[in-house]
Amino acid sequence: MTETRAADSRGFDFRVVNQAVIAEYRANGGRLEKTLSGSRLLLLTTVGERTGRPHTTPLGYVTDDSPAHDTADPRDAPARRLVVYASNMAAAAHPQWYRNLLAHPKVTVELDADRFDAEASTAAGPERERLHTALVDSMPGLRTHQDQATREIPVVILAAVH
Repeated sequence: MTETRAADSRGFDFRVVNQAVIAEYRANGGRLEKTLSGSRLLLLTTVGERTGRPHTTPLGYVTDDSPAHDTADPRDAPARRLVVYASNMAAAAHPQWYRNLLAHPKVTVELDADRFDAEASTAAGPERERLHTALVDSMPGLRTHQDQATREIPVVILAAVH
């Protein structure tokens, strides 16, 4: 059974929740009805920075809709750029999935029933600001994370590779 306590309560285990989300996501081609109904998620698989083993994390995302990268369908592989936020719930440390992709930027993305290889990079400067705005506009719950964090929260671009 999925953990139902609030994320900030004692004894809450994100790993248990993440495993339930991953299982439902994969079983239903990306549709979530039980765990995080209505959420717009992708699954990001990174390679462990120390272990070399694959690790999968569900993440909210936006598509990069700038004119240089715009596509009619975010599943169009040639121009696919998805953007995720390494907030770690505004914690002082980067999430492990982000540390993994710094060591190994080649990742695997599952978007609905589609699975593809991607190259991860961290946005900087004006591009970071533009993409950060797109993220918080799409997911208002993230709006306060940067103000709460003692670090600049990375905005990560996942670009499909062929």
